[in-house]
Amino acid sequence: MLKSMKIGFIGAGNMTQALVKGLVESNEIKADHIFVSNRTEGKLVKLSEQFHVQTRSHNQEIISECDVVIIAVKPQDFSSALEGLTAQFNKNQIVISLAAGIPFDSLEKQIPSGRLVRLMPNTPSLIGRGVIGFICLDETDEFVTSLMEDLFGSLGYVLQVDTEDQFDALMISCSSGTGFIFEMMMYWQDWIEERGFTPEIARKMTTETFLGASMLASQATEIEIEELQSRVASKKGIAAAGLASMRELEIERTLRISFEKAAMRAQEIAKSQKYALGLMRNKAFFP
Repeated sequence: MLKSMKIGFIGAGNMTQALVKGLVESNEIKADHIFVSNRTEGKLVKLSEQFHVQTRSHNQEIISECDVVIIAVKPQDFSSALEGLTAQFNKNQIVISLAAGIPFDSLEKQIPSGRLVRLMPNTPSLIGRGVIGFICLDETDEFVTSLMEDLFGSLGYVLQVDTEDQFDALMISCSSGTGFIFEMMMYWQDWIEERGFTPEIARKMTTETFLGASMLASQATEIEIEELQSRVASKKGIAAAGLASMRELEIERTLRISFEKAAMRAQEIAKSQKYALGLMRNKAFFP
């Protein structure tokens, strides 16, 4: 059934490109069964040339032609992307939102028909090492749950969560969290460069250290991460001295505040989306 389904994307940004790449390379979906629309043509041309997918000029065409519609636009563009199209969805259509911070209660008002899913990949999905979280409006819809695994399994670890609070936590820790890790890697590289290494070698040292530690933690699942750390940091040793300083500087508190700030921004986006939806409804009644 998956091979016969038509998958449509509204929006052709980086995440759409990653998802299209994963779908095509998995051979689960035929390239000509993937449809993409975008408000500018350049990205559509690139996707068509690289992956031989079909492109469309209007979002309405994606909705009318596809079994699965993936809305891959920024949260602030969500309402405008669907303006005048909300009645076009049908009850059997699977509609997947990638818009961060827009909860189901807002999605239902804009998409009254359809089987709604919120999906959040992260950028390592580009290399098949992503964390792809999802939540279904109807958690008993086993077909949709299975479809998410089939569609996105080639991109990395696919995880269904139970609540929107969990979904937001996954989004912040895994999607936004990738950016937090890159921030730390930049500091790492800068310090190494200050000790006389070239930028190229400093970057390699940094990435291999983060990669090696992650792989060790990933493969040694029977060992707690705290235990893995203790095997590096012997008492009164070099690593222990550095860790003591990190703890004195309350690095954990800094990271927690960063997570909470990101969570607050997600809440702000949700509120602004509800406000935008209200304006659209007023406009419909009082043109």
